[in-house]
Amino acid sequence: MDSPERSGRPSVLGSLRGMRIRKEDAASMDSPGSSGRASVLESLRGTRNLRKEDLRRKITMPEYLRLAIRDAIDSKDVVATASNYFAFNVAAGESSQTPSEEAAIVVFINSKSGGRAGPELKARLQELMGQEQVFDLQSVKPHEFVNYGLGCLEKLAELGDSCAKETREKLRVVVAGGDGTVGWVLGCLGELHKQERGPVPPTAIIPLGTGNDLSRSFGWGGSLPFNWRAATKRTLDKASTGPTCLLDSWNVSISMPAQEVVDPPHSLKSVEGCSLDPAEEIEGELPEKVSCYEGVFYNYFSMGMDAQVAYGFHNLRNEKPYLAQGPISNKVIYSGYSCKQGWFFTPCMNDPSLRGLRNIVRVYVKKANDSEWEQISIPSNVRSIVALNLNSYASGRNPWGNLKPDYLERRGFVEARVDDGLLEVFGLKQGWHASMVMTEFISGIHIAQGAAIQFEFRGGEWKEGFLQMDGEPWKQPMSKDYSTFVEIKKVPFQSVMVNGE
Repeated sequence: MDSPERSGRPSVLGSLRGMRIRKEDAASMDSPGSSGRASVLESLRGTRNLRKEDLRRKITMPEYLRLAIRDAIDSKDVVATASNYFAFNVAAGESSQTPSEEAAIVVFINSKSGGRAGPELKARLQELMGQEQVFDLQSVKPHEFVNYGLGCLEKLAELGDSCAKETREKLRVVVAGGDGTVGWVLGCLGELHKQERGPVPPTAIIPLGTGNDLSRSFGWGGSLPFNWRAATKRTLDKASTGPTCLLDSWNVSISMPAQEVVDPPHSLKSVEGCSLDPAEEIEGELPEKVSCYEGVFYNYFSMGMDAQVAYGFHNLRNEKPYLAQGPISNKVIYSGYSCKQGWFFTPCMNDPSLRGLRNIVRVYVKKANDSEWEQISIPSNVRSIVALNLNSYASGRNPWGNLKPDYLERRGFVEARVDDGLLEVFGLKQGWHASMVMTEFISGIHIAQGAAIQFEFRGGEWKEGFLQMDGEPWKQPMSKDYSTFVEIKKVPFQSVMVNGE
């Protein structure tokens, strides 16, 4: 687990009998020098005067709850763990303790994100709150916390522990990582909706990735600031009290001739079958067997050259992790890989049939409040298609653009929002066009806006394609004889986010 002391901790009841349960954990104040180094902006926002001991009172659970959650995750036994802790508290005459003053916070950190900053940030977070409330995703997966950690709080509340009940109801989550990590945690928290185990904890973000578009969209910034030690205090404080807002999420279902996606991202899971709504009658024979995958995204789904560049970049980073020591070096490597993949030299490719996506993809869209599919034409020079949920893409760019009301009306579009139940679909041509879009001199090619989208792939000369969700790419097998279908539909519930602005 995260803490070295945990490996040597005695059994549940043994540790309980050996400890004095405190109603709060006190810590020393920040040193004057540390406060003096905070930026003017941070000082104006009040973090200079926020003492560590005050912050801990606001966000830290009582120690017995922290240990109960950890033990439930370790043992994967919610009932036994909760019963043991509750029985001990009753026997000790401490069946009702005081919860945190504001909202208790649980942090998930991807310590491999952010280059060298990841481990240092983890240590800082453990310093500012109970270390058992900081979960390193290399050791504890978010679904384990949802199933066993939250399950333990719920079981204690069911047994009559009012402190556990209030802690569970007011709990908030902070994710320290990139967009992929945030999406992973949001997806696991979303299971609470399906299981009717509300409320779902609101989520705040500490940006540690390369693009950090989810973080940007909800006011948490695009990168870890230079004075990150002071900023971490402010983030935890605001995460416990900030207002909440909603975020759409989108389910992706893939049906393809019986093949296997090699090394799929953790956001894409193999399933027994998937129910698709065919946009039109399928031409030709159907394959005898099909393979199905499902996943969820929060920012974007894309296909084509941008996904191919992302795939190459991720493989390079995995093979040579020493090259990726932070967001700036990641972006430099990413830009170089774009040139290497030939996105900037489309006309030089020998086979014109391999240049555009129109040769292998059909796009169908269901507009808002419409049950019928409509086929959408793809411009011949489009080499990447992106279905976008946020107004932030590729490190804060807005490729859809801020469109004028008359243009929106003429195209049948509405102003894009993160909770409107619609996706914006745009295209990118070669790299020069993408560069102009990324510098926001121009918008991407507006293809459609819809409440559901379906892509039909027929490989032809293409043996494989490249797809990605929220920055997690994979190589998609394609068949010359049979179609592969990708259907995107809105998840029936929305994620709850903490607004950091």
